[in-house]
Amino acid sequence: MLSVQGLVKRYGEVDVFRDVTFEVAAGEFVAVVGESGVGKSTLLNCLAGLETWDAGQVRVDGLDLGSMDDEARALLRRDRLGFVFQAFHVLPHLDVGQNVALPLLLQKRPDPARVQAMLAAVGLQGFESRLPATLSGGQLQRVAIARALVHRPRVLLADEPTGNLDPKTAAMVMEVLRTQAAEASAALVLVTHSEAAAGLADRVLHLREDGIG
Repeated sequence: MLSVQGLVKRYGEVDVFRDVTFEVAAGEFVAVVGESGVGKSTLLNCLAGLETWDAGQVRVDGLDLGSMDDEARALLRRDRLGFVFQAFHVLPHLDVGQNVALPLLLQKRPDPARVQAMLAAVGLQGFESRLPATLSGGQLQRVAIARALVHRPRVLLADEPTGNLDPKTAAMVMEVLRTQAAEASAALVLVTHSEAAAGLADRVLHLREDGIG
């Protein structure tokens, strides 16, 4: 579902990482760990086509991101990717239901029943009319997970999704993320510093400047 071959990213003459190669199957959960500053978030942004890279190949659901222009990458993100950010990025002027429905609206296929099903799946049934300002951090992250999965993405990327949460809430959020990604048969790639979060993965990859393994 996700294939990365020989990926190299540089800033100027300095390698952020090089020779990064791995694959993630549908329904598989892979955690990427590494020292601070090694480029974990940058790698995730490359996998989403949000940043360019200097060599190598990224394929999502068989499609080569490197051969696409910006518009094609944006359409791929809309249709086949889900992204869960550490900072939630829930839109404050939209209520919970509208935030979760947004990916479907962008695809011009509104589906209120699907939105309600996702809210129930993350334990937020009855919250659809609440504004983000009234929610806790754990609730906001669950809104973000529901939004990332509502359009049934092929690949789900999560960047430190528990970094702003207390341990109990973080464990709950990780269980929701893992369970919902598995039920959707999405290839899940999690970037994290948390040993507890990484311990839930099917595989743990260690990112270094000279590769991943």
